Amino acid sequence: MFKRVFLAFFLTLMAGLSFAQDVKAVYHVNTGVETAAAILNNINNHLNAAPKDKIVVVTHGPGIDFLLSDAKDAKGREFSGQVSALASKGVEFRVCNNTLQSRSIDPAKLLMETSIVPSGVAEVARLQAKEGYVYLKP
Repeated sequence: MFKRVFLAFFLTLMAGLSFAQDVKAVYHVNTGVETAAAILNNINNHLNAAPKDKIVVVTHGPGIDFLLSDAKDAKGREFSGQVSALASKGVEFRVCNNTLQSRSIDPAKLLMETSIVPSGVAEVARLQAKEGYVYLKP
């Protein structure tokens, strides 16, 4: 009897701890600058609702374009300020090296808040499989 009570208590405790943990989310971005403002807004909304969540933005293909130093939206607004503000809240921005190489983009053109990963898609998979991130495709 004691074992059953202890087991029930332990399982209840573990369930409570798992809900108390902050969420880790990977935002997968492979669309161009026309969608970047909405994606950054989604991330802001996410952090407003859950400020302790860990967010990593992984980009490849045209998804890296908003992270270039001269990137602007259709209204001529730069993304650098939004990216910097999100980075100050702990959001990480990762850029695919395969994309940089295939498009002959100098890494020096990336915003300083970015880091380069060997492959964007491999990074998304790794974060999900090895680090327990949930996948979001805005």
